[in-house]
Amino acid sequence: MLKTRDVYWIEAKTYENGNRGWGEAAPLIGLSPDFSDHFEKDLFDTLQKVQSLAWSAEPSEILMQVEARVSEKFPSIRFAVESALLDLSFGGKKQYFENDFFEKSSPIPINGLIWMGEEDFMKKQIDEKLNQGFDCIKMKIGAIDFEKEIKLLEYIRRKYSHEQVTLRVDANGAFTLDEAYQKLKRLAALDLHSIEQPVKAGQIQEMKELCATSPLPIALDEELIGISEKESLLKEIKPQYIILKPSLLGGIKSTQEWIDLAGKQKIGWWMTSALESNIGLNVISQLTSTYKPIIPQGLGTGSLYHNNLNSPLEISSGKIYYKPRVIWENPN
Repeated sequence: MLKTRDVYWIEAKTYENGNRGWGEAAPLIGLSPDFSDHFEKDLFDTLQKVQSLAWSAEPSEILMQVEARVSEKFPSIRFAVESALLDLSFGGKKQYFENDFFEKSSPIPINGLIWMGEEDFMKKQIDEKLNQGFDCIKMKIGAIDFEKEIKLLEYIRRKYSHEQVTLRVDANGAFTLDEAYQKLKRLAALDLHSIEQPVKAGQIQEMKELCATSPLPIALDEELIGISEKESLLKEIKPQYIILKPSLLGGIKSTQEWIDLAGKQKIGWWMTSALESNIGLNVISQLTSTYKPIIPQGLGTGSLYHNNLNSPLEISSGKIYYKPRVIWENPN
């Protein structure tokens, strides 16, 4: 389980009034299209290119401008620039949208995440999340023996029915095509909500067949990364859900496009942070809040880090809150 990671906070400011807006670029090893040994140079070059440009103060125009001016090859940088400029447009108070999460402290339901590891380690996490009041548990699978993972899920189901606790699993592409359907049948018998990415991304026809025949709803995750033809992918595979990670999917505007397309095709979705610090997590939470979500989102990762910025973000009883009485720690 990750305890630390490299993140890059960027600042947008106006010299007239001294307001500052903050954004975060945090490419994820092995997943982010823009993760590389020369990421810092790519970030520096991009910021040098855009810093002298004129920018709108209107949020929707900001998103269009960033899309046109920051290469799609750098999704986490796009996300950071969008965020910093949106923050600045709202006065530099770490507000990014008009939303109830920030303005009214309305909470967002989230899932409790169970990381892969040895059986005892995972069981300990399960007990902790249930005791903390989470009524949606997401368990990473594929790291230990499948029968042991089934036993862990059975352990939860013996205590709580599917009406009491929603169970999601994330295979991260761990299943082979030959075994996938039988494993999906085993999992479906435990009244699971869904499974994320049962097989590796890029196997379009195979994923299409699984989504059409699986007894367990399937959510695409890694399958969405690096995709420019969003509508074509959704029409081809026809998943039951998609998982949205803005910093991996090209930023805020790109994520909004995924949501609009999914809605037209009656595909469900939920938002998940990609292990950002509280700067990025705040942006994603506020973006999520604009859609007034009902089902639990994947927004609980900020608490993983020991050296995260102190912030108004707070997790309690399976929900994330924005508590304005808490002062943000300065990112500098």
